[in-house]
Amino acid sequence: MVAITAKSAKKPLIWRIRLVQGALLLGAIALVGRLMVINLDQRDFLQDQGDARYLRNVSIPANRGVIHDRNGEPLAISTPMESIWVNPKRINLNHANLPQLAKFLNINLSKLKKDISDRKGREFYYLSRQQPPALAEKIMALRIDGIATEREYYRFYPLGEVVAHLIGFTNIDGVGQEGAELMMEPRLRGHAGSKRVLKDRLGNIVENLESINQPRNGDDLYLSIDRRIQYLAYRELKAAVARNQARAGSAVVIDVRTGEVLAMVNQPSYNPNNRAALDPAAMRNRAVTDIYEPGSTMKPFTIALALESGLYTPETVIDTNPGSVRIAGFTIYDHRNYGVLNLSGIIQKSSNVGASQIALNMDTKHYWQLLDRFGFGKITDMGFPGESPGYLNEYQQWRRVDQAALGYGYGLSVSTLQLTQAYSVLAAAGVMHPVSLFRRDKATNKSQQVIPERISHEVIKMMELVTQAGGTATSARINGYRVAGKTGTVRVIGANGYDEENYRGLFAGITPASNPRLAMVTVIEQPQAADYYGGIVAAPVFSRVMTGALRILDIPPDNLQAVSGSATQ
Repeated sequence: MVAITAKSAKKPLIWRIRLVQGALLLGAIALVGRLMVINLDQRDFLQDQGDARYLRNVSIPANRGVIHDRNGEPLAISTPMESIWVNPKRINLNHANLPQLAKFLNINLSKLKKDISDRKGREFYYLSRQQPPALAEKIMALRIDGIATEREYYRFYPLGEVVAHLIGFTNIDGVGQEGAELMMEPRLRGHAGSKRVLKDRLGNIVENLESINQPRNGDDLYLSIDRRIQYLAYRELKAAVARNQARAGSAVVIDVRTGEVLAMVNQPSYNPNNRAALDPAAMRNRAVTDIYEPGSTMKPFTIALALESGLYTPETVIDTNPGSVRIAGFTIYDHRNYGVLNLSGIIQKSSNVGASQIALNMDTKHYWQLLDRFGFGKITDMGFPGESPGYLNEYQQWRRVDQAALGYGYGLSVSTLQLTQAYSVLAAAGVMHPVSLFRRDKATNKSQQVIPERISHEVIKMMELVTQAGGTATSARINGYRVAGKTGTVRVIGANGYDEENYRGLFAGITPASNPRLAMVTVIEQPQAADYYGGIVAAPVFSRVMTGALRILDIPPDNLQAVSGSATQ
């Protein structure tokens, strides 16, 4: 037997150790070599892969332009808010803070989990839009992987329903849907920028690396509206509609020197800041979209035509006996028999018979041209969304009875804006300044002479009689100021023709009559209370609004010698 010594026994062990060491060394050399290869040959690829997981290009939101009134008071502003979103692929639906997230968002926990689970294949899903920044901070403090926030802007309207029809509103994405917001969308809309950021595994930005594009905010706009006059008009129209139990109403105020719209209001209205239970019928800007027969408010234009034709003078008399006239099988009536009237009397007493006789004596083409020059039958230059052109038939198609009816305001249709524009022409010495919803420093070079200045002054002088004793609108008077105007009381067209039970009351007025500055038209739709005449339901609105507007604009009185209490007729 061969004896095994301790020295000989160690030799195999040492050999094994060295073998393992050699293998490890070779492995290390191989790893180092591989790392060198990767570092040299695939460095850019791996760098890009790493950056893709932690570097992001993110959008920088831009602010929508502010809408101001003519004096710089805000009518529409954007407030910073935060929207909460989730990456359904990354979130842990068993996270301990998920119930608290559901509570913050006021969402049922089961529904929250289901909404996320149903979108597991997506990387982006809004949980809630436009939340206060303070709430967003609380949500991010929960440190739930996959939850992130995004800066957005909430559109707010300080005057609410007072300017709703004019300003309109935006959708949740900040895109104009109605009114000036829609009309001026390209200018108001901002253009988002972008930047490159470093994010952590939770999606939080830990470092801003570089700016790619700077955001460009939308343009601020200055409307022609005076929020003080707008509020006055809205308050008084709303009160008149309620007082007369009317279905609806509209009113427009224009600065006759420039064509600027100082106020435009409608009833019913709505709150653009809370549209949860919005009635679509309340959204309609009736002053520009709704058209109607203007009735006796057209008589001043008939008289202007008569004077322009050279066939009549202010002293020319018309025999309206016996208070009615029959034309082509139709009978036209006056409220009563006014006998013989001059042109001023036809305006003051609002004689249908007298106006129709004058209309029939006019050249049809000349008549149509005059109405066209005043802006009837076509949209204004204001460019408001949904504006109606009204209706004025071509003169070649007029029957004799059609021409007679035009004399007292039937057979054509107008909007409240159109009618106010036409009265502003009478007030501006016969010059039409195209109406504008935007502030002007002076009259536009598009202004045109519609009728001779002399005729406009004569017609306004006749219209002053309407608000004096014996006229149809004594309730339109304003203490210290001369007022020219015209009433209208029109049957509403129903399913079976003219409705004998429903009327429309109108008043169109100009003040101060000696040096006109403001024109206003008020329309009260289908009043159901005791009275429905324009001089009773609409004229008082003019008086109350203009009393405040004249004071606000610091327009001096022109009738201090005849200061008296306003009539309540």
